[in-house]
Amino acid sequence: MQFSPFYMGNDTIPHDHTGYVRSNNFGVQLNFSVPLDGGMIETCKAIARKHEQKMRLDYELVRALKCTEIMKSGFTFRPGSRVEMLCHDIVPIVSLE
Repeated sequence: MQFSPFYMGNDTIPHDHTGYVRSNNFGVQLNFSVPLDGGMIETCKAIARKHEQKMRLDYELVRALKCTEIMKSGFTFRPGSRVEMLCHDIVPIVSLE
């Protein structure tokens, strides 16, 4: 729904000295929009779900890559720190050296 007020006004002084004209118009316009195709909403939701899955996969892959880089360089997170659990599920299959 969209609500739009409007005003149109005009002040005129005619060329001869005896006249003056003033006109004012006020009004509102009210619009309603109804989607005719409900399938468009479902398509949009499906695209959003796929985008969320892609973002989650990207996060997990980057996390795994960065954790292995940290492990290869001989470092790890301090036990008890707030981010210690970030790399706990990354398990090397081959020797990192």
